[in-house]
Amino acid sequence: MYITCLDLEGVLVPEIWIAFAQASGIPALKKTTRDEPDYDKLMTWRLGVLKEHGLGLKEIQETIAKIDPIPGAKEFLDELRSITQVIIISDTFSQFATPLMKKLGWPTIFCNSLEVAPSGEITGFKMRCEHSKLTTVKALQSIGYETIASGDSYNDLAMIQASKAGFLFKSTDKIKADNPELPAFETYDELMTAIKKAMD
Repeated sequence: MYITCLDLEGVLVPEIWIAFAQASGIPALKKTTRDEPDYDKLMTWRLGVLKEHGLGLKEIQETIAKIDPIPGAKEFLDELRSITQVIIISDTFSQFATPLMKKLGWPTIFCNSLEVAPSGEITGFKMRCEHSKLTTVKALQSIGYETIASGDSYNDLAMIQASKAGFLFKSTDKIKADNPELPAFETYDELMTAIKKAMD
């Protein structure tokens, strides 16, 4: 029994924070988990930037409403879900992800949640569990599933390395160079072929 675990941002949809950095005119917010491996540190810093500029959940959701999946992502996901169970495991937040799940045909997603004040200010964030991607993959394995995983960032490496088969997808040159043992793909066709081969 296989479950394929996919990252969301950078794999199926564009990076939300990069889109928001462009929309808000705050280039600093372009920093993602491709740049900063420590997610808690990254999010705490982001919340500080939002507070400094008086921006909250509403402004980010307005940007997210305009984001479409990466071309080919929904078709890839539809085909993948026809041959195996798929879970998107993301360090994003349910308040960000829901509109994107609608555009992707409502796949299953495990993610985190934001703490939001009545004013709309994002005051904090609640992670589902520690090392959520690795923890989830190990939990799936503990109930009898073989996992196949794919992602693009530092925070995906543990789940990729812990899975029966794991692949980098649309990753950075540095992450690929630092992890030469991991197959790296740029197109959905290549990734689909690799997943099917892993399941044979």
